[in-house]
Amino acid sequence: MRKTPIGLFSGGVLALASLAASADTGNVTPTGFVAIFRAEVKASPNEVWQALTQLPRWWSDDHTYSGQATRMTFDPQAGGCWCERWGDGSSVEHGRVVHALPPRSLRLQGNLGPLQDLPVTGVLTFTIAMQETKTILRLTYRVAGPADAGLEKLAPMVDQVLGQQFKRLVRLAETGRPE
Repeated sequence: MRKTPIGLFSGGVLALASLAASADTGNVTPTGFVAIFRAEVKASPNEVWQALTQLPRWWSDDHTYSGQATRMTFDPQAGGCWCERWGDGSSVEHGRVVHALPPRSLRLQGNLGPLQDLPVTGVLTFTIAMQETKTILRLTYRVAGPADAGLEKLAPMVDQVLGQQFKRLVRLAETGRPE
């Protein structure tokens, strides 16, 4: 089944209650928002980096345009594309890598899901750090645009979908399986 452009953010929402993580969507206004997720991951920074750069493996099929995350490609270096292509010649660029510093940080510019049709800027940053003996993974998605973009209405939906994907990424890093 082919998804609409909003398909990247349609479908069910998984609660983060079972994940030892924290989530925060702050500074929600008509002109922007910041979604932040943080978790202690039972894996080394290198293992977390390896999971992160296998983006199609941890992204849910429910939040793709084609209905299949396996149709996504990801090139984790500056200028690299997080793209999706499917049979009839259709394609979409979800994001472009602007910063890659293995195994510490990865940054993409991209307007995910329903944000693609809006005159906004989205910056998605993943950081991996050691705190004492614990590996900490953090996802920050900053979105800004004009007041008439209605970002305050989209922020909760974007936050929920990113939370689901973050949970899948953590599971992949810890167990080798996103589900």
